[in-house]
Amino acid sequence: MRRRLVEAIADSGRPLTVPEILDRAPGLPQSSAYRNVTALIEAGVVRRVPTADDHWRVELAEDLSGHHHHLVCGTCGRVEDVPPSETLEQTLGDTARLVAKRTGFSVNEHRLDLVGTCANCDAV
Repeated sequence: MRRRLVEAIADSGRPLTVPEILDRAPGLPQSSAYRNVTALIEAGVVRRVPTADDHWRVELAEDLSGHHHHLVCGTCGRVEDVPPSETLEQTLGDTARLVAKRTGFSVNEHRLDLVGTCANCDAV
């Protein structure tokens, strides 16, 4: 079951809700899916992705999927992966170093979510 969950998440190319995972892996019981997704989160295989709606989404952990950022639709909650550009990563790294220097906070990683309206919601 966990293998099918991980495969459904990996094949999607974007963070998914558990119902979306179940749509991609028919036949999996919903209660088991939630329990197993939680176990995969605890094991560090997948991670929760913050969204603009009430439904949490999951994606493969960054060491499995590669570093990326997100576009989050504030209307429908859809989340899309965005590969980072070298310029963006340099700017975020410089900013993180400045913040760390000013605050004494040790920055280990960064995440960037751009919240707006997806093309489908914008067309309505």
